[in-house]
Amino acid sequence: MEKKVVIISGLSGSGKSNLVEFISEKMNLKCIHTSSVLKELMQEKEIDLKNNFGKKNTGWWESDKAKEAFDKRLKEKKFDELLDKKLLELIEEGNVVMDSWTMGYLSKKGFKIWLSASAETRAKRIAKRNNQDFEKVLEAIKLKEEKTKEIYRKLYGFELGEKLDKFNLVIKTEKIPEEEVRKIVLAEIKKHFS
Repeated sequence: MEKKVVIISGLSGSGKSNLVEFISEKMNLKCIHTSSVLKELMQEKEIDLKNNFGKKNTGWWESDKAKEAFDKRLKEKKFDELLDKKLLELIEEGNVVMDSWTMGYLSKKGFKIWLSASAETRAKRIAKRNNQDFEKVLEAIKLKEEKTKEIYRKLYGFELGEKLDKFNLVIKTEKIPEEEVRKIVLAEIKKHFS
């Protein structure tokens, strides 16, 4: 039986985390929140990805503390490289669903989904979810995306969010209710692995 790998990509607030948890539950797959794992790696914590898959992001990457983390990531590529190496190992093991900005581009395996929405829509979602100021969140996600794109350009030579031909499914989540996105994605995943 084929081991299932589902990779959900998209920028902050596009709906990745909720969708990953939904797919994990419906398909009985390990759920990995990669941004939380990266945060722990950057805090020099020992990570055991066999048992600890990170928790859903709670807005830390949109906070002032994250600005220092991006500067650190730009100077020291070891954090991103270590995370991506560990994620590729988990993909090899299979039966996993993860939200990842890089794996949709770096992994040759898996059913890959790209979620998109405007920066304003995504900022509204994050601000509401984390009870934060919309303008600050909008500014923070724009900075986060600019810095992250620079990191991946330097590390791997791809432009995040540009070429989406590596993805099996691209969904604009702007005007589609979350329930509908879930139905579409679940149906496509089941069809792919049947």
